[in-house]
Amino acid sequence: MIFVTGGAGFIGGNFILDWLAESDEPVLNLDALTYAGNPETLSTVADDPRYVFVQGDICERELLDGLLAKYRPRAIVHFAAESHVDRSIHGPGDFVRTNVEGSFALLEAARVYWNTLGEAERASFRFHHVSTDEVYGSLQAEDAPFAETNPYLPNSPYAASKAASDHLARAWFHTYGLPVLTTNCSNNYGPYQFPEKLIPLTIVNALAGEALPVYGDGLNVRDWLYVGDHCRAIRAVLAHGRPGETYNIGGGCEKPNIDIVRAICGLLDRLCPDAGGRYERLITFIADRPGHDRRYAMDARKIERELGWRPAESFESGLRKTVQWYLANPKWVANVQSGAYRAWIDRQYGGAAA
Repeated sequence: MIFVTGGAGFIGGNFILDWLAESDEPVLNLDALTYAGNPETLSTVADDPRYVFVQGDICERELLDGLLAKYRPRAIVHFAAESHVDRSIHGPGDFVRTNVEGSFALLEAARVYWNTLGEAERASFRFHHVSTDEVYGSLQAEDAPFAETNPYLPNSPYAASKAASDHLARAWFHTYGLPVLTTNCSNNYGPYQFPEKLIPLTIVNALAGEALPVYGDGLNVRDWLYVGDHCRAIRAVLAHGRPGETYNIGGGCEKPNIDIVRAICGLLDRLCPDAGGRYERLITFIADRPGHDRRYAMDARKIERELGWRPAESFESGLRKTVQWYLANPKWVANVQSGAYRAWIDRQYGGAAA
């Protein structure tokens, strides 16, 4: 069995669905079901005997110890995190608690559990820590993409909290020998993403005839990675990665935010035409957020060289799949758009025209 934290979130949920489609090995999923955790994402496997769900907080050490002793996993894949930069600006405390204190609790529980294992089990055990490119800071247009050797220069409370958790994971490998693997990924997109992030927010707002908010001049650049490709990369690292190593996972697709929004509008014009006209009419530039990093880009040559992974989806194919998924799943979208979510969107984007 493998133990997944945060498996009801966007990436974790996709990973569990992907894992159970590709493997007979059972999965234990621990998720606190905060606003972005959605058990409906995993409804198709809810009754699968290979899937075990436990609602709980990774900060609860007694819970972690009990689960490890009961289920005795051969690996931990740690997705659980607060992950939205805008939310971290407004409420950094939650990010420090979950991303730093929670990662510490999980690492300590894993270390104690790992030390109870027999020699062969200790040798094969892995702790996979899933992180982000934002720990590296921001790039200028002429800079080379982030490599695994880049210094950490986090600029947002979210990025700082993830950088701290990366450092803890590294220390638990070097100090205690816990076989840790770390991956830093670029911006993910795909099915089941909570509609606060750029791509699903644009799709959902466009279909509702609402404004499509774009920060600043819209020229902030991100490297876009289809979530299915990310899941394949995690499986490859978990199976063959070297303990103590970090692997960057990138889509090799740098695009400005405004280009992403326009590409979505173009797809919707073809797939779901609006009687009111082209969707681009809804684009609204708003005041930039504080400390908005200008550019991220990932050098993913190490994982390709060592593990043979490279993205299978082009941005065009991945975006089309994503838009088609949201068009085909209006019930899932409606169910995540709670009153609390709408209040967040209104507070973050309402009345902020540039």
